[in-house]
Amino acid sequence: MNLKYEKLTPLSIKGHASLSEKWVQDRIAEDPTILGLGDVILKDKERNQPRAGRLDLLLQQAEGNRRYEVEIQLGKTDESHIIRTIEYWDIERKRYPQYDHTAVIVAEEITSRFLNVISLFNGTIPLVAIQMRAVQFGSTVSLVFTTVLDQVQLGLVDEDEEVHEATDRPYWEVRGSKSTVAMADELLEIVKQFDPNLELKYNKFYIGLARQGQADNFVVFRPKKNYIRVEPRLDKDEQIEQKLEAAGLDVMDYDDRWSRYRIRLSKGDVKKHIDLLTELLGAANTKYGANGGG
Repeated sequence: MNLKYEKLTPLSIKGHASLSEKWVQDRIAEDPTILGLGDVILKDKERNQPRAGRLDLLLQQAEGNRRYEVEIQLGKTDESHIIRTIEYWDIERKRYPQYDHTAVIVAEEITSRFLNVISLFNGTIPLVAIQMRAVQFGSTVSLVFTTVLDQVQLGLVDEDEEVHEATDRPYWEVRGSKSTVAMADELLEIVKQFDPNLELKYNKFYIGLARQGQADNFVVFRPKKNYIRVEPRLDKDEQIEQKLEAAGLDVMDYDDRWSRYRIRLSKGDVKKHIDLLTELLGAANTKYGANGGG
């Protein structure tokens, strides 16, 4: 088959008589996947921010718990735009901490100087920079998006022990409570059925498991003031979800990034649901534990 070459004409959206930022916003809203962020859906458009204007677009993973705070800039990026983007990201993550949040800048031109400034935040502030190009062929106009700065992807929790500051039990009894840390002890007794050498390992952001000093985080625990969040590493499975629903457990969105179910347990829930918890933790150990089959 002979392919015919046709030259596309680049357009400046900022200087165009008919195109505008709202036009770009509408095209992305119609099909958010054109940004290259994966399978995402539109959650909101022109979202009001308390004392801070309007967020252009709020996107969310179709199956996951990550949200993207998207700001659109015509022409070159500038300092005020990065400040506004980070501000909107910060507001949303504080309002909805149950989600993971990523700030996204979409601009016609991301300068090398500005890219250097943005890169300083990457890792501490999850930030993605996307350059957009408008091109014309005949009477048709299209948009092309290219990611020029991607969010730093950190390793799995059982791969980055060295970067997590070690803590101790009193730290978690203050951050959570003595009663919720005691629930971690109850859950430890369950996993000790699979390996009596497993012990709790206190890290800054979670309580994990260790065997003779080596991390084995097929499940991690996050004690809060009134409950503990249990996060077994398991592939998403309809049968598991049906069992969790039938048991009436408080289940948060599945964490696609780390392949973990996130279950909130209150006082008395460990004993009440010990059979199901034993089944789930046993499956996680078999699949992803150091002594398991995964």
